[in-house]
Amino acid sequence: MTLTDGLIALCIAALLLFALYDEAILPRRKGPTRLRVALRRRHKIDSLIFIGLLGILLWNNVTHQGEQLTTTLLMVLCFLAFWLFWLRRPTLLMKDKGLFYAGVWVAYERIQSMNLSEDGILVMQLEQRRLLIAVQQLDDLERIYTTLVEAR
Repeated sequence: MTLTDGLIALCIAALLLFALYDEAILPRRKGPTRLRVALRRRHKIDSLIFIGLLGILLWNNVTHQGEQLTTTLLMVLCFLAFWLFWLRRPTLLMKDKGLFYAGVWVAYERIQSMNLSEDGILVMQLEQRRLLIAVQQLDDLERIYTTLVEAR
């Protein structure tokens, strides 16, 4: 196994660990999930560029009769990148004492203010940063609000 194959395998392992954490562990942390809201995807152009570059690497490896292991690892990495950016839905998980947004726990006590922008993005102001929550369905904003009111 070359250094390149090792780095690709390390990236695959990291993506698989993230998938396991995001899909299996995160919904069970900090108690039962009260509300699960699908969010809009972001960075679609960046993901297309990344998958395109992986495709170029794959094509280059195939045309120059590269190692079969490298070809297989690149195909697995392409599939995982496609799954991560296009098939998987980012979600907001609301629990009894807080919420998970982008894999980060935010306690309800940390939320100082909330505003709604004109384009339907919920802005939560924390102590030092803002969370920009872009829901897919505008009806989910009302469900988030009622869950927040019930939790406090």
